[in-house]
Amino acid sequence: MKKFISCCLVVMCIISLSAMAFAQDKWDNMIVECAKVFEEMTQMPEKGIPSGLVEDCYAIAIFPNTIEAGFVIGGQYAQGVIISKDKKTGNWSAPAIFNLKGGSFGWQIGGQAADNILLIMSERGLDGLMKSKFKLGADASISAGPLGRDAAAATDAQLKGGILSYSRSRGAFIGLKLDGSIIKFNKSANKNVYGRGVTANDILIKKTVQPTSYADRLMKSLKKY
Repeated sequence: MKKFISCCLVVMCIISLSAMAFAQDKWDNMIVECAKVFEEMTQMPEKGIPSGLVEDCYAIAIFPNTIEAGFVIGGQYAQGVIISKDKKTGNWSAPAIFNLKGGSFGWQIGGQAADNILLIMSERGLDGLMKSKFKLGADASISAGPLGRDAAAATDAQLKGGILSYSRSRGAFIGLKLDGSIIKFNKSANKNVYGRGVTANDILIKKTVQPTSYADRLMKSLKKY
């Protein structure tokens, strides 16, 4: 009986460790995917995200493979990262993992997957992300961001107060509506990545959390851009 119990405990430990490893791999791979999305959406010839806006923003949210689907009632769901900038040094924080959820009502049918990048252009918008739930359009205004270098200079004055949204599907920018969507900190995912319980404030505001090696590509791409 003792041997049976010991074997069961060993099996349970193996299963538990395997599940933890799988979860960590999932989030590490997602962080790498976010780097790829950022690189591709900023390097589109003449239609990329203006580098001046990336330089001026307080934080960037990247949600790859946002699923939008509906039949009369629609919905959106994605998992991604938010990374903030130290405005004094220009250095970026470690990436914090967030969920994006939204819903809509109206005559609609079908579905699509899109990559989304949100530029948080104010300190108020960054602080709002520390809430348990941050609602786009309510806690901060959101609008489609301009494309190309000239567009950034022309609209810079009126855009700094809100959030700029960029959505891409199959290589082309699209007008995916995110008004009313909720952005929420993913506690369990961040614990898996950093090996301990951390908060959004620890990562994005205090910047006391060090990025893992899987964030290297994203950090380098942000600094380069």
